[in-house]
Amino acid sequence: MRDDLAAELGSKGLLEWGLQAAQAAAPKDIFRAREGRLTVRLVRGGKPYFLKYHGGIGWREIFKNLLQLRWPVLGASNEYEAVNRLHSLGVDTMTVAAYARAGLNPARQRSLIVTDELVGTVSLEDYCRNWRDKPPPWSERVALIAKLADSARRMHRGGINHRDFYLCHFHLDPNSLNSGSLRCYLIDLHRAQLRPKTPSRWLAKDLSGLYFSAMDCGLRQRDLLRFLRHYTVGGLRVALGRDLDFWRRVEGLALRLYHKDHGHAPPPGPWERGR
Repeated sequence: MRDDLAAELGSKGLLEWGLQAAQAAAPKDIFRAREGRLTVRLVRGGKPYFLKYHGGIGWREIFKNLLQLRWPVLGASNEYEAVNRLHSLGVDTMTVAAYARAGLNPARQRSLIVTDELVGTVSLEDYCRNWRDKPPPWSERVALIAKLADSARRMHRGGINHRDFYLCHFHLDPNSLNSGSLRCYLIDLHRAQLRPKTPSRWLAKDLSGLYFSAMDCGLRQRDLLRFLRHYTVGGLRVALGRDLDFWRRVEGLALRLYHKDHGHAPPPGPWERGR
């Protein structure tokens, strides 16, 4: 955590610079422009960054979210605090180069967060896309599943739920696969919720999202058991005993997500066994 741009520009200057940089970004560098938020890629001093500028979503958007029983994202503070906590928990995530916030009115509050670009990484959604037809080496498969489970366990036990917990939001450094220190970075934390303890229903939502996003990757039963063993304190004995109803709920949510998103059931997989 550096906040070096903030030290250079100051909080007020940083917000003005961020807005100007976001508005001046080329179309190819704009990743999001809606609901009061601009997400752009930029280069400063030869170094690539991602900037998220929040200009205030307005009371109408706030009330719309509340009526839909969704907590609105008001600014960059969620992501900033989540990144800080993930670092303290030992979870690979982004590195913040700057953060600033101004204004007390939640509908008009301005804020931004700037993070270093994760150069040379690839999303797990892309990396695992062909696993069904071209399975990876066994050691690589084991290491990645253990890493995902470890990151999820640390995050959830640390009081964070992601709310967009999919393979696409894990970015792998392929060069770390054989280094003995696998690096897989969790990104897009703007909707994250932080509490002293994560409620069970939010654990289930996160884990079902991750499961849903991996259903086309040719998962095997032992892959799922390996994840449960690494994620659950107490290992498989607890996961398949005391926590069995919880994991059945996760499976059911994941299957419903898949059907809602694709319009059909997922390809045959370990979730069908024993039925």
